[in-house]
Amino acid sequence: MLLHLHPENPQPRNIKTIVECLMDGGVIIYPTDTIYGLGCNIFKHKAIEKICRIKEVDPLKAQLSFVCYDLSDLSSYTKSISTPLYRLLKSHLPGPYTFILPASKEVPKILKSKKNTIGLRVPDNLIARTIVKESGGPILSASLPGEMVEEYTDPELINENFKNLVDIIVDGGIGGMVPSTIIDCTDAEPVLIRKGLGEWEEGE
Repeated sequence: MLLHLHPENPQPRNIKTIVECLMDGGVIIYPTDTIYGLGCNIFKHKAIEKICRIKEVDPLKAQLSFVCYDLSDLSSYTKSISTPLYRLLKSHLPGPYTFILPASKEVPKILKSKKNTIGLRVPDNLIARTIVKESGGPILSASLPGEMVEEYTDPELINENFKNLVDIIVDGGIGGMVPSTIIDCTDAEPVLIRKGLGEWEEGE
């Protein structure tokens, strides 16, 4: 199902349909402030496994991340955040960044890396954040499989490629082609893992 949502004023009826799908263990494709991604409720184990099958990755090696609504939401899923780290997160979020942080007990085991870390996002995208807010909890954020980045900007083409693999494709307009910038914050100094859309100076 292809559902159109207005990027600045998402229709509550369509948001409700998406939230009900996620609560039932469904898989969606949705827009962020970077690229379109695969999503599901992070507490629905089978939905996470389904996304890993679509991506053809082992769930235990997938290094999956998820989207939170805001910083207070994010703090539930990571261990105590120091003041300098909080300032860093606050100055970059919402935005096109994925921060690797130590995972708290709240994070489902399937999503934790071997180092007990998790990638967390607060995208600057009203559709993604509204879905999270109305769901009452984070949703998975996984890139679409393969390298067809240009095709993955157009929801109509995404629908043609994935309509038989997922439950809902959320059309929030044309998406981007550049993924998020990944920052590892598990040590004393943040480390740039991948340069994406978000600006980053070493030593921030």
